Amino acid sequence: MRGFIHLIQYDLQERSKNMKLEGKVTIITGAGYGYGMSRGFPEAFAREGSHLSLNYYGCDDMKMKLWAQDMEKLGVRVILAPGDISQEETAERLIQRTWEEFGHIDVLVNNAGITGPKSIVDMTIEEWDRMIAVNLRSFFLTCKYVVPIMMKQKRGRIINIASQIAQKGGTDHCHYAAAKAGVIGLTKSLAWDLGKFGINVNCIAPGPINTQMMESVSDEWRKDKMKDLAIPRFGEIEEVVPSAIFLASSPDGDLYTGQTLGPNCGDVML
Repeated sequence: MRGFIHLIQYDLQERSKNMKLEGKVTIITGAGYGYGMSRGFPEAFAREGSHLSLNYYGCDDMKMKLWAQDMEKLGVRVILAPGDISQEETAERLIQRTWEEFGHIDVLVNNAGITGPKSIVDMTIEEWDRMIAVNLRSFFLTCKYVVPIMMKQKRGRIINIASQIAQKGGTDHCHYAAAKAGVIGLTKSLAWDLGKFGINVNCIAPGPINTQMMESVSDEWRKDKMKDLAIPRFGEIEEVVPSAIFLASSPDGDLYTGQTLGPNCGDVML
């Protein structure tokens, strides 16, 4: 047993030599133990040595705790903050608790999001409002409460997850496209406001990625979609999360602010 513990300690020491975010504190909204970026981002940041504060909504609390314990085996601390992040009190509590637990906040990843096709004719006001609340309002709220802390620190990274649909539109997704376009606009404006305080604000707008949402599409749709891609395949979660690690890291992401990175297989070229 003693030798096993020594082996773990040695492994952590070796890994720490290459960790890009060792000792950093990262808040991630829309986290979850399922399959997709909600799981991919936290696990990737933990592997790079970052402590985590994870907001989640609608996930089983016990499964979240077990998942957090698995990530803590990598030598990081993980705190869980359940709640609807589109509500101001949830966002304020998330930021405050993270600050109290760790004493600093280095990275905010706004990943909370919902989607679902609906034509504007059939869409209710409540459906529109909910889409905007989760996909845009929550980003505003977390930024509102984390920015004063980052300004005092004179450093920070904010990474907002948008979608290529904000750049090209999409059938029956006007509410989702509008929200994600708002995320890109928010990102650019905050980049102008916060650069002088040492805070970088960027966006990631993924293209077609193999997630749970894609499991419901037909093979015919998938084949037709691939014809529009310069790289004729769908991406994997593991190919998206490095963009966030890059933007969060120094010196890698130091000169990037107000940018929208597009891991999208060439579906959108700007």
